[in-house]
Amino acid sequence: MTTDEYNRCVDEHSDAVYRFMLKNTRNEELAKDIIQESFTKLWVKKDEIEGSKAKSYLFSTAYHQMVDVYRKEKRKDDFENVNEQDYSHSEQYSDLSELLNVAIQQLPEIQRSVIMLRDYEGYSYEEIGKITNLNESQVKVYIYRARLFLKKYIGSMENVL
Repeated sequence: MTTDEYNRCVDEHSDAVYRFMLKNTRNEELAKDIIQESFTKLWVKKDEIEGSKAKSYLFSTAYHQMVDVYRKEKRKDDFENVNEQDYSHSEQYSDLSELLNVAIQQLPEIQRSVIMLRDYEGYSYEEIGKITNLNESQVKVYIYRARLFLKKYIGSMENVL
């Protein structure tokens, strides 16, 4: 990958990778840090990566960086003090988009990532598998489980309106 290809890659893909990270982390600063680290890793390996595969490399790197951050944070959490209210809702929503965003944040990390890659970014099952290091059938299972959870969480349209 040449310097021009790298710069073009930054221009073309930085917004999409940032949206993906922001949707997953819900933290602007963390998303920016992850994106910065991803582009740094791309720059370091620019001689080894073809320009046509840069987008996939960026999403994969960002995803794995996010997983690493969450693993570090998970070790800090106290799992014995779980508040049931954090995992349920009783509010009435009039904005379906807001409800969906809240529901997506309730998903486990891997399910949230695959559903975001599939439904928000439009990746195929095979591409998602490459990004997340899962096989295609695992990706399908995680997406299925995530959609079931979202359906149950949101409930019927009468309850939403």
